[in-house]
Amino acid sequence: MHYLFHGANDLARSEAVAALRALIPAEVQDFNLLTLDGRKLKPAALIAACDAIPFLHDRRMVVVEDAVKHLKAGTARDEIQKYLPNVPPTTDVVWVEHDDFDKRSSVFTLLKKLAQVREFLPLEGAEMTRWLAERAQRQETKIAPDAAALLLEWVGNDGRALANEIAKLAAYVGPKAMINVQAVRLLVADDSESSVFGFVDALAARRLGAALQLVHNLLDEGQAPIYLLFMVGRQVRLLLAVSELLQARMRPDAMAAQLGQKPFVVKKAVDQAARFTPAVLMTLHDRLTQLDHWIKTGRIEPETALELLVAETCAS
Repeated sequence: MHYLFHGANDLARSEAVAALRALIPAEVQDFNLLTLDGRKLKPAALIAACDAIPFLHDRRMVVVEDAVKHLKAGTARDEIQKYLPNVPPTTDVVWVEHDDFDKRSSVFTLLKKLAQVREFLPLEGAEMTRWLAERAQRQETKIAPDAAALLLEWVGNDGRALANEIAKLAAYVGPKAMINVQAVRLLVADDSESSVFGFVDALAARRLGAALQLVHNLLDEGQAPIYLLFMVGRQVRLLLAVSELLQARMRPDAMAAQLGQKPFVVKKAVDQAARFTPAVLMTLHDRLTQLDHWIKTGRIEPETALELLVAETCAS
């Protein structure tokens, strides 16, 4: 049996693979469970791994990581494709793709016919809130709706990071207790990138009061004005890159792979980029460069530069 697991939800994909691996008893896994690096997969290695007879068990499993993306045209790919329909019925082959890949490839086309295919996408909205509640229940706790909303705001929809935070919060509040907003504020770090996202959202909506309040909150928390300008500049450059890729009709998960960003970061950036025109983003980028020069030459104080940037952008 062939399985193909792919998609940007790393935690869900990893847990699905772990569930399959657990079907091989721990005491015989050394004999019946093998993992191959698909980036340098050789036909002979795959055939030998799959054709081996199970030992002290009725099945064996071969996990192949990232082969679909890296199996390009050539003799090796052709030999592997020719072999795949002939894998012995006693062997399960689990194809795991960590990154996006070309859905037009002949390997993927063949596996769609042979394999049980599952795509693990990042959860959003109410679905993610339900997942958080279920995750808390696994830890014998509950999470309040406002605490879940704050956790998602601060951490994003990175399943692995959220699972770690839920485990930490559950250990803090104890069994059968409620994870509340106070616990989240106490134990979960408000990623500065999340704060910058909120600030750029306020700029995009031209909400002068909200943007200035966010700046002052960040400054009160000890963030340096120059660092905040740097973070805003980095976000603007990300939005420019996302705007260009949107014009090429690229999917967010493909953007994340190309830009080296987490999928939830790119998803937020896609939403934000839609609220700016490329011309406005470029003007904002140029203004940030100019303000940086003015700060370094002593023409303006960093905090004043931040406030000026907010005023100009919200007035545009």
